[in-house]
Amino acid sequence: MNTKHIVSLRPSPFKNPIYVARPRLPPLEKYRARLEKIWASAWLANNGAQHQELEKALSRLLGNPHLSLFNNGTIGLMLGCKALGLKGEVITTPFTFPATAHVLSWNHITPVFADIDPDSLTLSPETIEPLISTQTSGILGVHVYGIPCDVQGIENLARPRGLKVIYDGAHAFATTINGQPIAAFGDMTMYSFHATKLFHTAEGGALAVQDPALKQRIELLKNFGIKNEEEVILPGINGKMNELQAALGLSLLDELAEERSRRAEIAAIYKQRLETIEGLRLIQMPAGVTNSYQYQVIRINAAITGVSRDTLHEKLKAFNLITRKYFYPLCSQYSCYQHLPSAAAKQLPNAHRVASEVLTLPLFGALTDEEVHRICDVICYCLQGGE
Repeated sequence: MNTKHIVSLRPSPFKNPIYVARPRLPPLEKYRARLEKIWASAWLANNGAQHQELEKALSRLLGNPHLSLFNNGTIGLMLGCKALGLKGEVITTPFTFPATAHVLSWNHITPVFADIDPDSLTLSPETIEPLISTQTSGILGVHVYGIPCDVQGIENLARPRGLKVIYDGAHAFATTINGQPIAAFGDMTMYSFHATKLFHTAEGGALAVQDPALKQRIELLKNFGIKNEEEVILPGINGKMNELQAALGLSLLDELAEERSRRAEIAAIYKQRLETIEGLRLIQMPAGVTNSYQYQVIRINAAITGVSRDTLHEKLKAFNLITRKYFYPLCSQYSCYQHLPSAAAKQLPNAHRVASEVLTLPLFGALTDEEVHRICDVICYCLQGGE
């Protein structure tokens, strides 16, 4: 280890656990003011005033006029696959949260796992193309940690073959590529508004699409297929966001710029303290991409540091520092998918290597500079063999 990072004395553990994420909450009076409007209207669900206001506000903020809110991102992604008519096989990544693969199974679609790019950690056209078959109906990419997929390369693969492209943008809130909103690419992008996200509604999510007719179909699917009081025209489910969720989201919109700015300051401390440690690598955004600051992720090369990711993860717990191995195990290793030919480890060397190296550190606006420096001290101490 570089001697400038040596921490000779054992750092003191944190009094209370420090987790990877902690939701920002608005001033209670701000949320209470919106709750009073809900109480006065006695309208709790079904496209109420708060829902309509939030949908319009997010459409403007995210740069997509065809945006539909959901009670959570998973339901949104599941219905997005249904709305696009995906069937047969869909090519996706094994390096993601379980929901990405599960939404395909719920639609009776076979996930086909492609390996990831070793640097961007996202699907690349080179890994996708050999897996395209007559059964392939679409590509489900994930903007991992807010790092965009090779959207143009995927577009060039998909369009000549008539394949649909859907993106899981759970980590990519307000992300842009060279000034273009992330949802401008592909047929559909899902956002997650779970409590752990940069922007949240406690639970919630959205689908952003390019085609207004597709949005109409989505609206039907998330409301039982009900067209009007007397017509039900397709088999939908209940995916609607309620007024309490929407009110929380609206109360947080004014907090978003400050939260993002604070996370950027925290990320800068991590970079200054950790980037020159031999065998430790910080995940970086590509040029031209705005950072959502959803996660702070490091990769640990055990051959160089002498300490594996798993060992470091366990050592940090002794200091009340609770990191996460996002994403381990791979989706392809789950018992429900490991039988698939595309799940074979030999087909996914990059994904397996990356999954054994990544560790997600705490990143949320309430962290103080002192706490971030203490986190770095603990990491340095553990990497140099301290217990």
